Amino acid sequence: MGHREDLLEGAKRCLLEKGFARTTARDIVKASGTNLASIGYHYGSKDALLAQAYIALVENMSGIFGGGDGAVVDGAPGSLERFRWVWSNIVGTMREPDSMWRLSMEVMTIDMPEVREHLSQAQIEGGRGLVAVLQGVPEEEVSDETADTLGRFYMTLMTGLIAQWTFDAKTAPDGDVLTEGLRQIIEATRTD
Repeated sequence: MGHREDLLEGAKRCLLEKGFARTTARDIVKASGTNLASIGYHYGSKDALLAQAYIALVENMSGIFGGGDGAVVDGAPGSLERFRWVWSNIVGTMREPDSMWRLSMEVMTIDMPEVREHLSQAQIEGGRGLVAVLQGVPEEEVSDETADTLGRFYMTLMTGLIAQWTFDAKTAPDGDVLTEGLRQIIEATRTD
């Protein structure tokens, strides 16, 4: 691995251990075995590096809850069964004691334009990824319009879920509760 990759791996470790606000450039250098100048050279700033590291952490999670690594996804594309399966897997990652989703709450409150710029694009792509998993299509087949509507809906659901699990894991919904809520919405919108 080169300095760029070493810095990214070190930054991911620091984010999980210390969070965004408490991680210093020196922490990253120590965790990566590189030097301070490498951060500016490869990423422009510590905050830009941390934003990229956070995005990489989230991308790594998507394979776990989206049927990556050869996992068989339950339910037909677009079905309530698939919705339940995907959201149950997402919730499963939130139940882990070292869940990186708690970090997401901190990242959502950061008021740094450079960081927000990186993360806003990642939000769009995250929504596209959720649509792909839930609809059973490759990400590149999800249109921009669908990512902008259905993808945003799923990311709003994800953000609320993260907030509830961070606030009080004992009362936060699981995949079954979310699926029942969606089923009730569908029923309420049907006309006879």
